[in-house]
Amino acid sequence: MAETQEEKFRRMTEEPVGKLISKLAVPCIISMLVTSFYNMADTFFVGQLKSNSASGAVGVAFSMMAIIQAIGFFFGHGSGNYISRELGKKNYHEAEKMAATGFFSAFAAGIAVMLIGEIFIEELAYLLGSTETILPYTKDYLGAILLGAPWIMTSFVLNNQLRFQGNASYAMVGITFGSVLNIILDPILIFGFDMGISGAGYATVISQIVSFFILLYGMQKRGHIKLRISNFRFEWFYFKNIFGGGVPSLARQGLASVATISLNHAAGPYGDAVIAAMGIVQRIAMFGASTMIGFGQGFQPFCGFNYGAGLYKRVKEGFYFCVKTSLVFLVAIAAVGFAFAPEIISLFRDDPDVIKVGSFAMRLQCITFATHSWIVLSNMMTQVIGKTVPATFLATARQGLFFIPAVLILSELIGVTGIQLAQPIADIGTLLCAIPIQLKVFKEIENKNILEKEIL
Repeated sequence: MAETQEEKFRRMTEEPVGKLISKLAVPCIISMLVTSFYNMADTFFVGQLKSNSASGAVGVAFSMMAIIQAIGFFFGHGSGNYISRELGKKNYHEAEKMAATGFFSAFAAGIAVMLIGEIFIEELAYLLGSTETILPYTKDYLGAILLGAPWIMTSFVLNNQLRFQGNASYAMVGITFGSVLNIILDPILIFGFDMGISGAGYATVISQIVSFFILLYGMQKRGHIKLRISNFRFEWFYFKNIFGGGVPSLARQGLASVATISLNHAAGPYGDAVIAAMGIVQRIAMFGASTMIGFGQGFQPFCGFNYGAGLYKRVKEGFYFCVKTSLVFLVAIAAVGFAFAPEIISLFRDDPDVIKVGSFAMRLQCITFATHSWIVLSNMMTQVIGKTVPATFLATARQGLFFIPAVLILSELIGVTGIQLAQPIADIGTLLCAIPIQLKVFKEIENKNILEKEIL
């Protein structure tokens, strides 16, 4: 039987920190791993077409997927952060109004992106970094992806709203089912129906629509706040809170897209093999970071509930538990990636130039991979507790402040090596910013705790 809201509140605020976060994190980690795996599935199956241009097109279109995800995360995290804090205060009806506002706003945004993207698809392909040889493949793949924009965006919203309620298991089911379906459909549509690269795009869209309906069903079950259009509020108060909670995600994911576009433009002069190699490395790095991000996603509802309930000591304890645990995972993953980089790259493309470029880039990223532990958790915590300015800065620092300038400048100075070095340089720079910001946030929380005790 599903939990009532009161039972959920007691569980989130009283259960031992490590045990609770681990239970919340496991379905999130599974969801992230499966999602990353199916993101790599397109790269893998398209790679079997034996064309660097087709593989490069997936890397180019990946930046558009990042934009769609960015908008979905904006509404999903923006509404979800608010929902978790209100549930911590036991303001259930207020949480329902925010859920409806975030969901229906995202669907409208998805329709707008779909229409604009399909009308200007060739211009969009060039903007994303497509070359003349990659363009036909990019248009085929991107045209299919854009049709799914409304469903993809709202799936991210539902996924995050369920997570922030502490119901990550329902979110996991929806995401996992859609991801497995995508992996099944890829070879069927690409090779069985001879649809080529467009088959990979349609496989993604179909799987996202199925995920959407599973997540929507889960949202309506007992113990979850309900989605009703009557609760939608076209009011500044709700959009202000969505903006405050969602703009760090929008900045992070949006800049990830801009970073990919910058990477494609920087790699373009060196040939399709370099674009393909760096696109493959991006997908692999995302898969490797999935455990870290999933752990952070398990921390987010815990953080929101306990911060809303004024249990600041539990929030700090949970942060350090997540940092230490995820650090162990990241070091282990980085060691495997460094040791077997050529073999891993060759799974996606057997071209010698792609393997050479991708292997060196992957090994460089493995050296700084463990920095994600502190960076991601700091960003997630500041975002959940409503620290919009530091959260947005941390969200933009890695890709915006450091990576984009590094890849554009270094590619001109030292060529392909500069492109390969850009990401580890960005990781180190972001860590040096994240440490003092997070320590300052802890100091502010301690002062707030002392003040509230004095008032009582």
